Amino acid sequence: MRKEDCFYLGKIVRKHSFKGEVVIKLDTDEPELYQEMESIFVDLGNNLIPFFIEKSLLQKGNQLRVQFEEMYTEEEADSVLKADVYLPIDLLPKLTGDKFYFHEVIGFKAVDVNYGDVGIIEGINDKTAQTLFEIKNGDQDVFIPMIDNFIKKVDRENQTIVFETPAGLIDLYLNN
Repeated sequence: MRKEDCFYLGKIVRKHSFKGEVVIKLDTDEPELYQEMESIFVDLGNNLIPFFIEKSLLQKGNQLRVQFEEMYTEEEADSVLKADVYLPIDLLPKLTGDKFYFHEVIGFKAVDVNYGDVGIIEGINDKTAQTLFEIKNGDQDVFIPMIDNFIKKVDRENQTIVFETPAGLIDLYLNN
C-alpha cells in the first residue's frame, strides 16, 4: 500500500499495558467511526505495514486502545510507538454538502462571487495559524483562508468551490 493511496488516521502515542496494547490518538472529528476496524497500516521506516486488530476500545474521546494480533509484550509495543497510522482512502466516509476532505478538492476550480475565476486549488496549507487554500492563477499564487463564511458552495460535480471573500483580498495577489 502506498501512502498516496491512504489517509492519515492518527499516531500511536503510548503503550497501555505490559501486554502489548497501544493507544492511537485519532485525528478525526468522528472517532466512533473507527472503533471496529479490522486492520490499519502503520508507517515504519517509510513503509506502510498492515497490522491486524484483535480488539479495540475507544476511550477519552479520540483515543483508541488497541491490541494488535501477535503483539503481546512491551518490547513489541515499543517498536510501533510514535508511528503514524493510515487507512486506505476508499474507507473515508463520503462527505456531502459543503464539507470536504482536503485531498478531494485539489484540482478544483476556485471562483469568487465578486471577483470571478480565481484559479485552480493546488493545495491546502494547514501548517499555518489559519488553514489556507493554495490557488494557482497562471504564475501567481493566491491564498484564501479556510473560513466557513468564505465558502459558499462546494460543487463536486463541476469540481468547483465558490467563495465570497472580503473586497480586495484576491486583488492583493492578482493585481500587481
